[in-house]
Amino acid sequence: MTGWGTVILPEEWLALQNPTPVSSTGPPGLHPPYLAEKILTSRSALEGERKQVTVLFADVAGFTTLAEQLDPEVVHEIINRCFEGITAEVHRFEGTINQYTGDGVMALFGAPLAHEDSPRRAVHAALGIQRAIRDVAQALQAERGLSLQMRIGINTGLVVVGKIGDDLRMDYTAVGDTTNLAARLQQLAQPGSVVISAATQQHVAGFFDTRDLGKMPVKGRAPVRAFEVLRPRSRRTRFDIAVERGLTSLVGRERALATLRERFREVKAGRGQVRVI
Repeated sequence: MTGWGTVILPEEWLALQNPTPVSSTGPPGLHPPYLAEKILTSRSALEGERKQVTVLFADVAGFTTLAEQLDPEVVHEIINRCFEGITAEVHRFEGTINQYTGDGVMALFGAPLAHEDSPRRAVHAALGIQRAIRDVAQALQAERGLSLQMRIGINTGLVVVGKIGDDLRMDYTAVGDTTNLAARLQQLAQPGSVVISAATQQHVAGFFDTRDLGKMPVKGRAPVRAFEVLRPRSRRTRFDIAVERGLTSLVGRERALATLRERFREVKAGRGQVRVI
């Protein structure tokens, strides 16, 4: 791994987000209080743990051109507005931003806070980020006649969680190419789109409408299969998805099913029932 091994929140960004000095013993204002408390409460069990996480990279498309056309203070204001929208969406789904890259971010879902649906949370956050950026872009178009779009790449895989300090500084060392692939997918994404790996697609299939992009060339490795996320599907549960895919047939359960159907008829008739499975 190169470039993404150690990820520390930059002091200059903390200064922008916190006009008052950041305490060396308390979490920075970058994290909502409820989220910071959850991270600090669970950190001792997380240090050095090998975890499967979903990595999200978001990057402003054409940032260099935008920076060349505008005054640095204006560029700073625009990027700050973008970061506000990105941060709000990542935190809404209890992800954490562990690196700012100048014109983009790297965020993790599943560490330090673990969720069984981390890939879905990451994709929902990505779609929310695109909505937030579109709002910023509309204002920028009206004010200055300039366009603004963001590319997002997402991958799911293993990382090792390092030390989590009192100020929520975190070191994450990626195992294999989990993080690199997420960054590569972001670079391959068309402006305004969200591209996910096959590993992430496997976890979110059925919950979002996606378009198979086929195998895409990736610098430094073999082509990888990727998908573009188009939109979330209607509110669904994992059971709904399982039914759509086809449930496993029950064998030798005729009597038990007959009993359940009989009790269900009694419930519909107004006679309460309790069955233990």
